[in-house]
Amino acid sequence: MVENNITIGITFAIYLLMMLGIGVLAYKRTSNLSDYILGGRSLGPWTSAISAGASDMSGWLLLGLPGAAYISGLSASWIAVGLLAGTWLNWLLVARRLRVYSFIASDSLTLPEFFERRFRDHSHMLRVISAIFILIFFLFYTSSGLVAGGKLFNTVFGIDYFWAVTFGTIAIISYTFFGGFLAVSWTDLIQGLMMAVALVIVPIVAVFDMGGLSNSIARINAENPMLLEWFRDAATGENLTWIAIVSSLAWGLGYFGQPHILARFSAIRSPSDVPAARRIAVIWSMLGLIAAVCIGLLGLVYVPKDLADGEKIFMIMVNFIFHPAVAGVLLAAILAAVMSTADSQLLVSSSALADDFYKALFRKNATQKELVWVGRVSVLGIALLAYLLALNPDSSVLTLVSYAWAGFGAAFGPALILSLFWKRMTRWGALAGIVVGGVTVLVWAELSGGIFDLYEIVPGVILSYIAIGLVSMMTKAPSQEIQDEFDSVVAER
Repeated sequence: MVENNITIGITFAIYLLMMLGIGVLAYKRTSNLSDYILGGRSLGPWTSAISAGASDMSGWLLLGLPGAAYISGLSASWIAVGLLAGTWLNWLLVARRLRVYSFIASDSLTLPEFFERRFRDHSHMLRVISAIFILIFFLFYTSSGLVAGGKLFNTVFGIDYFWAVTFGTIAIISYTFFGGFLAVSWTDLIQGLMMAVALVIVPIVAVFDMGGLSNSIARINAENPMLLEWFRDAATGENLTWIAIVSSLAWGLGYFGQPHILARFSAIRSPSDVPAARRIAVIWSMLGLIAAVCIGLLGLVYVPKDLADGEKIFMIMVNFIFHPAVAGVLLAAILAAVMSTADSQLLVSSSALADDFYKALFRKNATQKELVWVGRVSVLGIALLAYLLALNPDSSVLTLVSYAWAGFGAAFGPALILSLFWKRMTRWGALAGIVVGGVTVLVWAELSGGIFDLYEIVPGVILSYIAIGLVSMMTKAPSQEIQDEFDSVVAER
């Protein structure tokens, strides 16, 4: 437990009240399913960029990545390199075209709905199977956020882990339930800026306290010279294998299939806002990733204690450096990171249940108000399942995130990329790619040793691309209507 937790607790309470207030304000502006799922496609470049980044990076940026650097040194930053490249490519290749295509394809609100309307799949098979994979992997992803929240409240206030997870879950549910996408996006903007400030200020202050950059590097070298080696794991002293490096870089492949990030692309106010949003998103991600690695490295020599759980190093450093009032604000950034991702995941999952199951299969003529409330009730159900998964105090934030990230990247990444850029792709090809990619991740993650130590997203993505290509070429070409629609998207500049 950190010191002066009463002052920090007051700061947390003020922050939570602010987020709930935003949820109530957004509630008044949410009148239909489009508002609830995509905010009426009204996000400007700053909101869409920071919201995408905040919902992407989550608690693992302040807990998981610093913890990995704390244990393994600079070699852990290969993940950051892959993620930064993936962020840039996703905004460059996918953002604008998805914004245009999702609107032209009958104003599709969710990723499964986009696939169904892009390929004119009247059987709903493509939509439903996509939604199933969303629900499976988001349970693990949302659970990772709740685990991060549990570690935060446990470390800061000394609250029992069970009650810490319970309190965090209730806080996240509250404004997601009421406000939907607008609440999530508006709060993500605030939370994303808080995360960036907290991540950058902590290593800067630590470096100044240790006498400057050169002294800081000297102290890290004195602790363990392998900490600053790119190609050697400081924890084991062994050189990184090609499997380890490829697995870390491969995190960048996951961006193209993350429904909660892709939703921000569909919600951008105008395709012309994409270039500005891309620049904001890449700069925000670069600052956050670099700072997170620095926190892990500096924490080893700055904090006079060895941590059994390296994922708590950011919290310990904040308490060690700052006055309780300032520490409260910076620690609230962890809560912001947790909330900004978990709320997005809950929203996408509830959207899948409301729009892709309830409306598509059971109530085709459901009213907009009815669908919004189905979405809200779905938030409660999904959060409960994720909460049950998060109750294990030994859970690793990074492990849970890596599994879900791979699942989405392999199941949806290849299918989305080719659906946006390959006119000959068929609905059977899309279905094959989603199933092969998702199942490969589920199976590969259970295997170990040799080639099976490779991060499961790599074989998942490769096999998904192969399945889409082979099945699309073996099945009947898309109708002229579908091809004309594709040409109209390509012509849109």
